[in-house]
Amino acid sequence: MSEPGAGRVIAGSARGIRLVAPAATARPLGDRLKEALFAILEPDLKGRAFLDLFAGSGAGGIEALSRGAARAVFVDRSAEAFAATTRNLQASHLAASGSIIRGDALAWLRGAGRAAGPFHVILVDPPYDEPALVGAALEAIAAAGPDGLLAARGVVVAKHGRREPPASRIGLLASVRERRFGESGLTFLRWQAEEETR
Repeated sequence: MSEPGAGRVIAGSARGIRLVAPAATARPLGDRLKEALFAILEPDLKGRAFLDLFAGSGAGGIEALSRGAARAVFVDRSAEAFAATTRNLQASHLAASGSIIRGDALAWLRGAGRAAGPFHVILVDPPYDEPALVGAALEAIAAAGPDGLLAARGVVVAKHGRREPPASRIGLLASVRERRFGESGLTFLRWQAEEETR
């Protein structure tokens, strides 16, 4: 029986490498969505740190590393996700630049994650059957403030069900762009000055 796929690396040093998904029930970043997402993120990646929350197969962080990110941290509570990300990093020859954390993403954001940042790009991609995790993760990132978890000029991207976007403003984080792809939505948030939120 073949393993479920998580698409391929779209561009960069690991272009064309096929990735495995942690389980048949996983909903990895599709190639079309991944291509559009990273076309937008490309200017924010080179030589910078990337955080892949609820990492699953690790496809987001691996794409970032392939395109020139300096390092990527992958966080997921699942043993299957840990194994899939490990395999995918090895297959793409990017393991030296990746760190995999097996644990609860929200607890990590509120604790050890604060010492691991700041990250210039954060991808928040929880399972669609747990939509509340998007808002909870964004609240934890916002609570850490600029240059805490998210760099002052960084961007956080929330992947969510098309009909379940996050709030347009969470603390000093504000939505600056939204894209839709079938049943999936992407919301891009950046820091706004306090006076701009009044």
